[in-house]
Amino acid sequence: MKAILALEDGRMFGGRAFGALGETGGEVVFNTSMSGYQEILTDPSYAGQIVVMTCPHIGNYGATGEDAESGRPHAEGFVAREFSVRASNWRSEETLDAYLRRHGIVAVSEVDTRALVRHIRSRGAMRGVIGGEGADPEALVRRARSLPVMLGRDLASSVTCMKPYGFRAGDPAREPLSVVAYDYGIKRNILNRLAAAGCRLTVVPASTSAEDVLALRPDGVFLSNGPGDPEPLGSAVDNIRRLLGRTPVFGICLGHQLMGLAFGGRTYKLKFGHRGGNQPVRNLADGRVEITAQNHGFAVDPDSLDVGQVQLTHMNLNDQTLEGIRHRAVPAFSVQYHPEASPGPHDSHYLFEEFRRLMLEFRKRPCPSEPTFTRS
Repeated sequence: MKAILALEDGRMFGGRAFGALGETGGEVVFNTSMSGYQEILTDPSYAGQIVVMTCPHIGNYGATGEDAESGRPHAEGFVAREFSVRASNWRSEETLDAYLRRHGIVAVSEVDTRALVRHIRSRGAMRGVIGGEGADPEALVRRARSLPVMLGRDLASSVTCMKPYGFRAGDPAREPLSVVAYDYGIKRNILNRLAAAGCRLTVVPASTSAEDVLALRPDGVFLSNGPGDPEPLGSAVDNIRRLLGRTPVFGICLGHQLMGLAFGGRTYKLKFGHRGGNQPVRNLADGRVEITAQNHGFAVDPDSLDVGQVQLTHMNLNDQTLEGIRHRAVPAFSVQYHPEASPGPHDSHYLFEEFRRLMLEFRKRPCPSEPTFTRS
């Protein structure tokens, strides 16, 4: 069956229906990874988005539950040049087509993804709708224009867990450290990496107050990745400010953006974002370059931070956007990229050990009084 991807600017891309039949809409973004499509589909950070894969051949190794980053796919739709109808991998449990159908994910294949991605790079990420055979193209464009924009959207509250749950440390030989992880859309592999670092985790909903977190007497607090705009999450920022100086804090992706806001900074929306497993990031402390996995459409404005209080630690080499920050007075740091992923393959795993080191040091010496943050 034929299918159409219609963008809000009126541009249309034809193809063939794949996965579940129907209609779906969201912000159209692209990912440059050569593999990992199931991890991408199940990453809660893709809530509200239709994902376009730049790799021309997707689905050849099928799908397996072990590769899921959460309990279900969160992407609104999926687009590729060619979807494989066969799965050739000993770990595969089903084909990608069957996986998408089972979870109700609308997809379209045989799209000129090179032209589509070049269009997005030129015009910026925009809203779009996938419609099946017989759909009125102009009606799809009108629907795309009626969808909510990503700027100003709180999507973390729609993907967070409903109640706290535990996740045990993975290395019994290491002294266990108690960590409370805020779930703004947390990925399973982040939990695995924290557990491998000896953390005994309690995952809590995004709305959990700082006082309730501190009542658990954690050795540290983790701020997770997640979808949407960080600016509307004012209560999360307030909670982070009340935690700073009272326990070590480590943030990734959306957690990094919220940390930047808690430090008194601002965030802004990128033209088409960073999504893929090949982003070079320079560690400004030692000059080393890390090849990183990324998935974000917003960034922290470095000019909005007081560099007397906040150290800029990492920078993206493609566009010079800020990729990491650390507070100079209290044990708190964050990175925009995903150190739990392994495109490097292990370039960024040291950050989890750094978090462990800060927690062990904090046990021995209390931090100074809580800092105050003002925008520069």
